[in-house]
Amino acid sequence: MAMLLRRYKWDNIAATWEILWSSNVSNPAGVNSSAQLQDSGNLVLRDNNGVSVWESLQNPSHSFVPQMKISTNTRTGVRKVLTSWKSSSDPSMGSFTAGVEPLNIPQVFIWNGSRPYWRSGPWDGQILTGVDVKWITLDGLNIVDDKEGTVYITFAYPDSGFFYAYVLTPEGILVETSRDKRNEDWERVWKTKENECEIYGKCGPFGHCNSRDSPICSCLKGYEPKHTQEWNRGNWTGGCVRKTPLQCERTKNGSEEAKVDGFLKLTNMKVPDLAEQSYALEDDCRQQCLRNCSCIAYSYHTGIGCMWWSGDLIDIQKLSSTGAHLFIRVAHSELKQERRESNCYCYSDYRDNCHCPLHLLHKELFFRNDSQPCSESAKKGKIEEILSFNRGKFSDPSVPGDGVNQVKLEELLLIDFNKLSTATNNFHEANKLGQGGFGPVYRGKLAEGQDIAVKRLSRASTQGLEEFMNEVVVISKLQHRNLVRLIGCCIEGDEKMLIYEFMPNKSLDASLFDPVKRQLLDWRTRFKIIEGIGRGLLYLHRDSRLRIIHRDLKAGNILLDEDLNPKISDFGMARIFGSDQDQANTKRVVGT
Repeated sequence: MAMLLRRYKWDNIAATWEILWSSNVSNPAGVNSSAQLQDSGNLVLRDNNGVSVWESLQNPSHSFVPQMKISTNTRTGVRKVLTSWKSSSDPSMGSFTAGVEPLNIPQVFIWNGSRPYWRSGPWDGQILTGVDVKWITLDGLNIVDDKEGTVYITFAYPDSGFFYAYVLTPEGILVETSRDKRNEDWERVWKTKENECEIYGKCGPFGHCNSRDSPICSCLKGYEPKHTQEWNRGNWTGGCVRKTPLQCERTKNGSEEAKVDGFLKLTNMKVPDLAEQSYALEDDCRQQCLRNCSCIAYSYHTGIGCMWWSGDLIDIQKLSSTGAHLFIRVAHSELKQERRESNCYCYSDYRDNCHCPLHLLHKELFFRNDSQPCSESAKKGKIEEILSFNRGKFSDPSVPGDGVNQVKLEELLLIDFNKLSTATNNFHEANKLGQGGFGPVYRGKLAEGQDIAVKRLSRASTQGLEEFMNEVVVISKLQHRNLVRLIGCCIEGDEKMLIYEFMPNKSLDASLFDPVKRQLLDWRTRFKIIEGIGRGLLYLHRDSRLRIIHRDLKAGNILLDEDLNPKISDFGMARIFGSDQDQANTKRVVGT
């Protein structure tokens, strides 16, 4: 009788077994055929002459094991790919496949149907340059060109006490697992899609993704969102467009000849898809791109050589530890603007602690001390600090600890404007709690039931964007029972709002000067409030990770919760000081 290997699924409605998979439907093995499971794990089906008619290592399913080959033949177009299951309990073919794309420079892809879903970045002969891993290789992974039209992936785990395998899950995630030969437990070693930035083309053309930023997508320098409103809503698929034409474009259009274009360097990047490859040396790669009007970016990587791009720059990601240097071509005017924005200033008596104008949301926003320029060495260090902050963190050299402590902002919640409009009944006057120099404050309730206070920056405000971001940066990383808690913020178009926990008893001055409410403030309660304010100030001045001077402390900026516990608020004028600094100069007189 003929031997076939089949996988069945029970159909409850038809009350029959449904064939999901067969080892050889069109040409079944004959009588006296046999199946052999080899030591390598390869299952071999042989006909009655002992000839192999099917092997599991040559016909991958959802698992990739040592000695198996995932391949693409560029001449015939034949592919051998991993195919996901439909679900964890249904082994029929799912939506996702994984394989090698040999075009120009080999890369590993995961496809959802025919659409790219994940990309590894180019193979440099040793590693996949766009995979953000801490170790040099993914356990013996190798991509080989047999010079006869076939490019294939294979891997061989090192001679150790572990087994390794890759599995493509029904959700389109490629997972590397390992098992100690002494037990039966498989453990995850690595997987794709560690964050949203790994989704192919997440930020659209000319956008780049950084999982440590909030929002995660931003336009490359010299570009701006193609559809601003959609971009601000978090729909980044439209990508970005160039703001200033390049020299080549101006020359073609017959306009006045501009100065020569230049390049901005981005480090630790997963380079864009669809790279062209050149055999130019590293020193010639830049000039080759500059001479080519079609070239809009280049990168040189050992093991690959010179890469350059002429079309849309798609699927760019900031990595934490690996990646390549990517050089983006920009107009000369953008280079001048970059140099202006890199200015850095020091405290006159505290030259080792320079504070630069930091940039968030492409604006000049943070603590700026308009004193004397930094030394060149300090300037170089602080330009790196600017870039670090642009990724979502601010490094304060005065904070003690091992190395440099990082103040991260990515966990700060960004709340959609429409949600806040609904929460406050379209900012109805009946929900208005008060008015300050920043703007009006409204009471609201989120759909989840949480009561909030929404502080909305007024166009006529005596405070501005600098104070807004100052407050975001300072209070988002301070946690104390006597400091108001910042829940999130909203930045959409001209709208800029801060969202706080709601304080039902409003501000201290509202109770002190109200003839009815002041009756609640007996001496015991007043002492508790004074003590709480003192604790909050002690935390700001001495015990917090950053030394903060509030500069606008008054009864109107002390909020009271339902138990009349005080909470210091309004950090728009606050300032970070060095741990051993007790004075500084300013040209801006503010505060109370």
